[in-house]
Amino acid sequence: MALLRMAVENYRCFKERQEIELRPITVILGKNNSGKSALTRLPLLLSTGIHTDSELPLDLDQLGDDPPEFLDLVHERSVHRPLRLEFAATLGNRQTYLSATIQNIAEQHIQFVSDLEISSEGSRLRLEWIPEAVERTYSVTWDNELPTSEQVRFSGIIPRIRRSESERGLGFDINRAFRRPVYLGPYRQRPTRLNRLPSRMATQVGASGENAIGMLVNDHVRGGGLLIDSVNELLGDGLGGWHLEVEQNGSLYAISLRSEASPGLTVNLLDSGTGVAHVLPLLVQLAQSSSSPLPWRSELFIIEEPELHLHPAAHALIAELFISGIQADRRTRYLIESHSETMLLRLRRRIAEGVISPEHIAVYFVENDGAAAQVRRIEIDEAGNLDYWPEGIFSEDFEETKKLMKAQFSREHDAS
Repeated sequence: MALLRMAVENYRCFKERQEIELRPITVILGKNNSGKSALTRLPLLLSTGIHTDSELPLDLDQLGDDPPEFLDLVHERSVHRPLRLEFAATLGNRQTYLSATIQNIAEQHIQFVSDLEISSEGSRLRLEWIPEAVERTYSVTWDNELPTSEQVRFSGIIPRIRRSESERGLGFDINRAFRRPVYLGPYRQRPTRLNRLPSRMATQVGASGENAIGMLVNDHVRGGGLLIDSVNELLGDGLGGWHLEVEQNGSLYAISLRSEASPGLTVNLLDSGTGVAHVLPLLVQLAQSSSSPLPWRSELFIIEEPELHLHPAAHALIAELFISGIQADRRTRYLIESHSETMLLRLRRRIAEGVISPEHIAVYFVENDGAAAQVRRIEIDEAGNLDYWPEGIFSEDFEETKKLMKAQFSREHDAS
């Protein structure tokens, strides 16, 4: 699956319809509390309506231990405002499109799909709710045929309806085309000094990176250490003369940094600083996904603030990881929320150098006026130039430098 684009209307702080085209690397920028996290997490929300057997359109319990209520997703929490979701994805050479309108019934605290369109490889299904009919009845139109009235049940936003018994139905295509994305949030679980061997191998590090250490320990004991070798390869010289390894301590295991200059010197990951521990789950996930069998390999990675707790010099390394990922597998896509000017500059530099094409990168800026948010695409040409840049973004260092020089000039003037 490659998620090509997604669109929303009346979603959180986005009142008007907003559309995002996803490229191999898509970067979402914006000030704090502008709405960029809501946009970045949108594929997770879409997934809850596809990979579920719930009769509600969105299985929000999939979003973690403290999931939002449906009204938390609706602009201004309006009980009567419909939520509209759209996406287009590819499965092989086939493109699948889905558009669903979800209506809330405030009195019953439930929601239902009031309007739906699905198209895939020449087939098209359209459902429109008939308000005056009994039960949940829809006007059902296949392709260009005349509509019929049918009672329809749903699994999430996918209707349980088939054109004929011999046909698998469009819902099957959507489930295959829209795989569950891998999500890594901005808040990472603090590593422990010693760790037990897990009973089984996780395939994802988890939203807070909680499985990353266990995955390395499991691979060290049962997999020959290939995973941590891949992690060190991804790091390259990013640790400046250190590399990661797993050390056994009785029945427990520690993740340590070993000095390449003094091989007898090791430092537990817990004592190495926040930055290394923060970036480790990302490295483990990228290494694990690259070694997964192709049919099961995750193709969309949602990563929030990958640069958090890292020195700006390391932000460029993060950009190189994403570039290497899309070069190794053309189907891989990264949806990234970031505050890093350095990471964006490295992507622009690689475009100017011809390492990657501007077609590989999409950059969006989320603006919020306090009442609603809008998304604006920032185009990059082959020289790495931008066609637009929002005022005041990434200009803080320049402004501080000007004020510093002004203060210095004032002191010198007063002293004379």
